[in-house]
Amino acid sequence: MEHQRWWTTHPDRPLWGAWSNLASPGAVGVLARSGADWVLLDAQHGEHDDRSVRECLREVPPGTGAPVLVRPGRLDVQEIGRALDAGAAGVLVPMVSTPEQARTAARACRYSPAGERSWGPHALISGRPATPPAAADAGVLCAVMVETREGLANVGGIAATDGVDVVFVGPFDLSLELGTDVDALLAADGPGDPLPTVVRACAEHGVVPGAFGVGAARAARFRDLGFRFVAAVADTQLLAEGARAHLAASA
Repeated sequence: MEHQRWWTTHPDRPLWGAWSNLASPGAVGVLARSGADWVLLDAQHGEHDDRSVRECLREVPPGTGAPVLVRPGRLDVQEIGRALDAGAAGVLVPMVSTPEQARTAARACRYSPAGERSWGPHALISGRPATPPAAADAGVLCAVMVETREGLANVGGIAATDGVDVVFVGPFDLSLELGTDVDALLAADGPGDPLPTVVRACAEHGVVPGAFGVGAARAARFRDLGFRFVAAVADTQLLAEGARAHLAASA
């Protein structure tokens, strides 16, 4: 499979991601061909829904740009399956706090006997060639978000869950739960501090540590802490910063 385990192909550097909040196929196409290593369609806090996910994935067929992932609105087997059926290269599942929830997410990404994903003629209906289940299982990325106090306490068990490929920190929710802020969370780099704890758990269990680090300084800090799957830019951020910069230059 073309993108089989693409998230492990550059162990020497992070895979930098572009975050899509706007339900715009054209904008997603630009992000996917910008040099980003991956693109994510946000259906939890962004404008994406079932329809826009399908339209955006049609804009970037496999092999024409970066792999495109989907963040569903919640840990829901049907939502995960529909995103993958539409052609997503994987999912980023929010608010995973226990190994049992991580197992549900991982099994939703794979067909029997490895999982519980439903097999249907979705590829033939959309005009895409059908991918055999074993090849689909090998190539799909299952990332789960650790963003609660409970998730942090269980991060070892979550990282050890069969079928989890990336443990991804949601720093805004996590810092809120811990009674701090994102910058203080990033500054805490002792062995027992939250972010080093996540990186260590991932290293122990052979999964990739990831994080939402939109903004150059935060993305670089996550890199320095050992995270290897980092969202570095977002479409809304780029649009706002670009507009402000050009307007200031024109003043």
